[in-house]
Amino acid sequence: MITKRIIPCLDVRDGRVVKGTNFSGLKDVSSPVLLADYYSRSGADELVFYDITASSDGRKLFTDILMETASKVFIPLTVGGGINTIDDFDRVLKCGADKVSVNSGAIKNPELINEAALKYGSQCVVISADVKRVDGVYRVFAKGGRENTGMEAIDWIVRCVKNGAGEVVLNSIDTDGVKKGFDIEMLKAVSESVDVPVIASGGAGCIHDFITLFKTLPKVDAGLAASIFHYGDVKISDLKKEMKKNGIPVREV
Repeated sequence: MITKRIIPCLDVRDGRVVKGTNFSGLKDVSSPVLLADYYSRSGADELVFYDITASSDGRKLFTDILMETASKVFIPLTVGGGINTIDDFDRVLKCGADKVSVNSGAIKNPELINEAALKYGSQCVVISADVKRVDGVYRVFAKGGRENTGMEAIDWIVRCVKNGAGEVVLNSIDTDGVKKGFDIEMLKAVSESVDVPVIASGGAGCIHDFITLFKTLPKVDAGLAASIFHYGDVKISDLKKEMKKNGIPVREV
């Protein structure tokens, strides 16, 4: 049976890990290098590194801090932020990433996913969708949740997967940082629409939220969180013990 993955997320701005609520009110947390080293040794299954202002600032992802972070990681590393071209994929992979996450770049150029999948393989291409309810409709947002594209989210995600994305990270802006549980309704709609791994992001506040996620939506492959891990509210080893108790397949710490 395929194990469910636990993935800490490093939202990086100006070389520091930050965290906010609903994609705003960002506060300084720590060094991405220190956190990456800690999570790599603490039982995390993968790690996500987002340069969260690269797209909105119209610049390329900072590679110096990425290379230093990647040197501390001995688990799969997914990297995103300012990924707009095949050259950006190449640069990030050469810095130590195993997978590349794309959002705004794919919105601007939908063919980017297909081009990257053909060159590097679908397993390397992750569509990271920032989604928010607008008048009862799931809408895709760009530039770190700052810009409503007007696109319906499920159709967009399905299109990206058909173009070659091998994994979906669903970032619910509505539940981000709220710590009241994952967006089960939104995740259900996405996981039932695609046949690639889906990673739940946004809303985890305690161990029980992960148990509820995997019990309610067995098609969801992984749970991603930030602040509850960064601030020590939940230890990955404790989370995995509880998952195992609940019959959820998990890699041993």
